[in-house]
Parts: sequence; structure tokens; C-alpha cells
Amino acid sequence: MRRIFVALAVAMFAAALPARAAHCFEASPAGNWAYTYTGTIFTPNGALPAASVGLYTQDAAGNVVGSQTRSVAGSSGVEDISGTVAVNPDCTATATINVFVNGQLQRTAVLALVYDTNGNHVRMIFQSLTLPDGTNVPVVITLDGSRLTPKD
Repeated sequence: MRRIFVALAVAMFAAALPARAAHCFEASPAGNWAYTYTGTIFTPNGALPAASVGLYTQDAAGNVVGSQTRSVAGSSGVEDISGTVAVNPDCTATATINVFVNGQLQRTAVLALVYDTNGNHVRMIFQSLTLPDGTNVPVVITLDGSRLTPKD
């Protein structure tokens, strides 16, 4: 009976310990990525569907450069992107991404990210979208990305 009590006490103590956090480092998401996003942009004239497919490269310092083809309410265009990603030890991150057409800033997005699948997959959601004049545009847009060359 005493052994059972000790085993139960040890098991309860182990269960009360915080789970060991995953370890992500600034360099771990470095590489070439492909992504898609879909969602809705809310304007004073109504909701507009939005979608995009793109590629980006992220370096070990968290710098991002790439391009995307997007469609908003059926109107498509090619855009360049650049920005930064700050990765946390628990594999969450925050990105600030600027979108350009012919070198002209079109908008800036702040994204919440989570890296999973051993750092080979990323999920994102827009937290904000701001136009160059400071106008905040309400959106609900999610992104799904995969590393082009998976790491072990």
C-alpha cells in the first residue's frame, strides 16, 4: 500500500510540473517558404474576399523578402513583400510585413505566427492591416505556409 501511495504522489507531482516548452530560435525558421492566404477585407462598402499565393525567404536574423500574387474581389495583382519576424522560444512569433507594388508601399500587416511540424510548417493570422496614410483596415485573413525544403 505504501508503494502505491508513493507512486501516486510522484505521479501527481510530475503532472503538476509545467510542460517543457518547445525551443525555437531566430535561426530555426530561416529558409525558403511557400504560402497561401484566404480571408475577408471589410470596407465601408461591404466585405471583399481576398486570397494570395506567394514565396518568401526568411534569414537567420528574421528578415523576410518575397513576392505574392493576390486577388481581392476578383482583381489580381503581383506584389513584393519585406519585413521582419521575431520568434519566441515557444515557437510563436510576430511578423511585420510591408507590401509594395512597383516600389510603392501599399499596406503593412502585423501577423501572429505559430511554427509547427518541427519548424517545417507555419500558421498565421493577421492582427492588423494598415494603409500608408495610417488607416486601419479590418480583416480576417489566415495564412498557411510550408518550408520548400523541409529540415530534419
